Amino acid sequence: MTITFITGANKGLGRETARRLTECGHTVLVGARDRGQGEEAAAALGARFVPIDVTDDASVAAAAADVAAHEGRIDVLINNAGVHGPVGDPSGLTAADAHAVLDVNVIGVVRTTTAFLPLLRRSGEPVIINVSSGMGSLALTHDPGRPESHVIAPLYTSSKAALTMLTTQYAKALEGIRVNAADPGYTATDLNGHSGPQTVTEGTDAIVALATEEPGAGTGRFVSRHGEIAWS
Repeated sequence: MTITFITGANKGLGRETARRLTECGHTVLVGARDRGQGEEAAAALGARFVPIDVTDDASVAAAAADVAAHEGRIDVLINNAGVHGPVGDPSGLTAADAHAVLDVNVIGVVRTTTAFLPLLRRSGEPVIINVSSGMGSLALTHDPGRPESHVIAPLYTSSKAALTMLTTQYAKALEGIRVNAADPGYTATDLNGHSGPQTVTEGTDAIVALATEEPGAGTGRFVSRHGEIAWS
């Protein structure tokens, strides 16, 4: 049975991904910082809650140790936890603002991936999925026909651009592990005040596809619900 660990899985895209993968037969581990919300989500979905704060080294290490003790391995790691940060005029941005976003969206992925690599390497078909965004694409944010071009979110967009590059680097370096990025698209979640036109189910299509595809499907890809998209 496929064992899947998802960060930020207590709500939004993470919770819907957990629900769908549980229905697909995966053993799902709901990673969340908030114990109450994480336990509620896990109970509702038939999953197991594992506390994790991706901004805290000790918390991430404890989560990996918890999984090692209970499941012994994971087959799929979904780095989903993310924050949006300030929007609009960047004139007043501070280093603290930047650190708060990057610590979750980029550094948190590094922390979690490093901690869980030993568990992934015990799998016959290990997979890492980084939940990125078309908001980090230079091409899409410069295309006036795309919604990504009409949003000013300096730190979020920068963090997702960094995450897509990080994905390609992991994909090149981690032999035997499929590492891909998913673009959920503009989905109604807490992150955007539920303003997106897509449902959370539509927003998780790419993530679920990457988590359930056949071995040998390829690494170093950027995938939306409409298919593979260019790294740009």
